[in-house]
Amino acid sequence: MIANVLIALVVAIHVYIVVLEMFLWQKPAGLRAFGLTPEFASQTRALAANQGLYNGFLAAGLLCGLARGSEGLDFQLFFLACVLVAGIFGGLTASRKILWVQALPAALALLALWAGI
Repeated sequence: MIANVLIALVVAIHVYIVVLEMFLWQKPAGLRAFGLTPEFASQTRALAANQGLYNGFLAAGLLCGLARGSEGLDFQLFFLACVLVAGIFGGLTASRKILWVQALPAALALLALWAGI
């Protein structure tokens, strides 16, 4: 039960990231969230949209795992591991904030899954 709640939280975070990267990148919310200048956001909007799409795939995979119930455990483990690796990489290469926003929730959900809670 706790694992499902944590996975749902990871899904919600990634859906929010999708919205920010694909639709709000050049808007005040996107500029604030990522600390961007309007000029940089304009130059990188296609890259951000592509990145947002990948975050959407992570959320979709996790939703698929949740929808399959106990048979979706492999989906859940795989996509949480992907989120964790992406979060660690992003935290090391882009912004430490990503470690807290993306990697930590995924790690907690993975631990809850492995603990069976």
